Amino acid sequence: MINEKVMDFANKISRTKRGSKSEIKPEDPEYKVLEPVVTTAMAEVGLCMELRKPKSAKEIAKECGKTVEETAELLWQLAVAGAAFVNEIDGEDKYWHDIWVPGHMEMMVNNKENVKNFPQIAEAFDAYGKKKGPMTAGIFPVGTGPMRVIPIETAIQGETRRASYEEVSKYLKDNHIFSVSDCSCRTSREAMGEGCGHLKEDMCIQMGHAAEYYIRTGRGREITREEAFEIIKRAEENGLMHSIPNTDGPGETHAICNCCGCSCFAMRIAGMFVNSDMVRSNYVSKVDKDKCVACGECVEVCPTNALKLGQKICSSVPIAEVVRKELPSNTEWGPDKWNENYRTNRENVVETGTSPCKTNCPAHISVQGYIKLAAQGRFSEALELIKHENPFPAVCGRICPRKCETDCTRGDVDDPVAIDDIKRFIAEQELNQDLRFVPKIKHNYNQKIAVIGAGPSGLSCAYYLAVEGYKVTVFEKQDKLGGMLTLGIPSYRLEKEVVEAEIQILRELGVSFKTGVEIGKDITLNTLREEEFKAFYLAIGAQNGRGLGLSGEELPSVKSGVAFLREVNLGQLSKLDGDSIVIGGGNVAIDVARTATRLGSPKVTMFCLETRALMPALDEEIHEALSEHIEINNSWGPKRIVVTDGKVIGVEFKRCLSTKDDQGRFSPQFDENDTILVKAENIMISVGQSMDWGNILEGSSVILNPNKTAKADAFTLQSDESDIFIGGDALTGPSFAIDAIAMGKSAAISIHRFVQPGQDMYNGRDRRIFKVFDKTNLMLDGYDQISRQMTPTVNFSEAKHSFKDLRTTFTAEQVALETERCLSCGATTVDSYMCVGCGACTTRCKFDAISLVREYDEEGVALENLKPIIVKSMVKRKGRIAVKKVKNIFSQK
Repeated sequence: MINEKVMDFANKISRTKRGSKSEIKPEDPEYKVLEPVVTTAMAEVGLCMELRKPKSAKEIAKECGKTVEETAELLWQLAVAGAAFVNEIDGEDKYWHDIWVPGHMEMMVNNKENVKNFPQIAEAFDAYGKKKGPMTAGIFPVGTGPMRVIPIETAIQGETRRASYEEVSKYLKDNHIFSVSDCSCRTSREAMGEGCGHLKEDMCIQMGHAAEYYIRTGRGREITREEAFEIIKRAEENGLMHSIPNTDGPGETHAICNCCGCSCFAMRIAGMFVNSDMVRSNYVSKVDKDKCVACGECVEVCPTNALKLGQKICSSVPIAEVVRKELPSNTEWGPDKWNENYRTNRENVVETGTSPCKTNCPAHISVQGYIKLAAQGRFSEALELIKHENPFPAVCGRICPRKCETDCTRGDVDDPVAIDDIKRFIAEQELNQDLRFVPKIKHNYNQKIAVIGAGPSGLSCAYYLAVEGYKVTVFEKQDKLGGMLTLGIPSYRLEKEVVEAEIQILRELGVSFKTGVEIGKDITLNTLREEEFKAFYLAIGAQNGRGLGLSGEELPSVKSGVAFLREVNLGQLSKLDGDSIVIGGGNVAIDVARTATRLGSPKVTMFCLETRALMPALDEEIHEALSEHIEINNSWGPKRIVVTDGKVIGVEFKRCLSTKDDQGRFSPQFDENDTILVKAENIMISVGQSMDWGNILEGSSVILNPNKTAKADAFTLQSDESDIFIGGDALTGPSFAIDAIAMGKSAAISIHRFVQPGQDMYNGRDRRIFKVFDKTNLMLDGYDQISRQMTPTVNFSEAKHSFKDLRTTFTAEQVALETERCLSCGATTVDSYMCVGCGACTTRCKFDAISLVREYDEEGVALENLKPIIVKSMVKRKGRIAVKKVKNIFSQK
């Protein structure tokens, strides 16, 4: 049933009349936000309040016909609900009403108990913005919107035309009473299950009369000015921006909001309705392309997706800059102009693409960025930039497949930049330091998270969850940490001290480790749930080797490649007598062969189905194996294991004619009559890896694929059991460590959203989609002829007898020379219309390449002076649209 008095009150706040064309109706959010918490009696006294004119209970009682005591109680109830302001003025409480936004919508949402009991309050706040947003298109001149971005102050320091009303500190210094509350926008999003991962707690600062109101009604807690500055600082460190209510008059406001573009309803005006002028500051971001290295840090924090990675290197056909000709101020602005999916369709890269190194790296590390920092000798900052995406740079500097180098633009001039060697040098600096880089923990959450598997993906997830502030425990079946890094990669490629050194950082972040614990056997997931673990990341790795189904595989002298490497790395096998055959042509097979040589096997021979050109192992791995006198035989497949008197004496091989059919599917064809018998005492089969889940998933609803990998969402990594996330080899099958590391970070983001109430897995999330620019269009003439730096060649005659990693790193002089070879071919681009001048980008740039430039000189307007400005703007807009239509008609003739 409709409450007519509440309906009247909703119309009063809206400054509309019942029965008019613009009246508030029962289906409107202005009514729905009041309806569950405002009674008839409360509405009756509310109708006697005035817009921004404080009145006492005694004054209002005279008008509403109630006793002073009853009126005072009802007014207080309105204030607690959020439908009235209250302050003590001249020794008595006085009440008034304000506008909806910024005003009662926020205030009502900040009553936590009411929102919990009546979610429609949160929904009404959201609906109000969606209702009013389209009406504002092009009619608010810059600086006059109800909410306005205020730049991060460090972004405008030294700006010659700087005005005090653009400074956060001005408002904090002007006031003497402060409070902090939850963000009302994020509270609404959370209540609707649409959170973006940016949490609501202690986000918005109130000042003056608003602070008094928030403190008295329990919406916020009182803080000092110093605490307010700390909140501002923390928000900026976490990539947030600032905006203020903008209807109090020039240089006046009662609050500072710390906003994210993905949940803030004010920023939705720019993001969804593409109407940036309504909320912008007087500033716009400008990029100095000579300094920019396309690290992408600014792109990540831009609230309106105005910044994207693009191209710096010259093209024969110039790339056009983004210039918007259709704007809300000169075009009819309807849904066809909006970006309704702005929370899920953010883009990292412009249509024409960006640098190949950033694109091809599975973790999308800022390669240009750390190369430039290394060139400047800023190695600690370079390391920090790498660890933003990869917490194990020393490990990856030794085993990375170097996908960043594969398509490096410098390779089209002469040789690719030695990116991995530069990264290894940077990481080596930390390994040699007493004080190592340990990231700052951002928050302090109480939720416990379990990571199952201490390989690269599990450790990566644990690292990023710990940095976020969670209590993380890593469970590992083996007695050693590191997974395949420790047990599957030989020490001559990755010394275990390096793995342990990088794991030590996780310990310093508070991560707990429990080794020798097999989940499903020693303890179950349900038991961990009873111990209040809120989510699980299963990254157990592909620990088992695949068999060939040949008779004799069960004999002790026949091992899978991964089992062989695990025994060696655990110290269970230190000598190998007799000749060895390794079956397989991948990187693991080569690791097995080279390890067998080091264990003393007199002759080690490899056999694989593929031709030399099609071998899956990396070229450098093949070269190193050959340098150690390992014989590689291509295009042979095992026919049988030859056994005499229960003892393996060799393998019979048959010629492989092809490995794939006409559709490219694996379907090897053999010549059964072309065979050879190769004698050996040791057989290692390294033709792939498989999963061994044990009893981990017992009783769960996780579904396995035919190859025993688990099914999970490819983006969020969430399985069919909502609190279980899957990543690494357990999801994709065997892959490189850097791929697993990237998934670990993605899992940490998903788990954070899962364990926090009301957060969505997709909203506001970086989709990590990158694209390489057209390299055929580049102008590559005239570049220097600096040769690629090389580390000294390893003496493989010596190396084949040692498990030490004999490879050396660059010298500082070599790093200086090699970093100069980078063409720095990518750069950030700015859509100046979409930029709202918040300055968040400047807090992330390590190269002083992006700055705020003052484009406007507009002050806020008091509410009572706003209407004539809007009317005038509406008239001008209609004129511009009409002129544009006429021009379009004539241009088409």
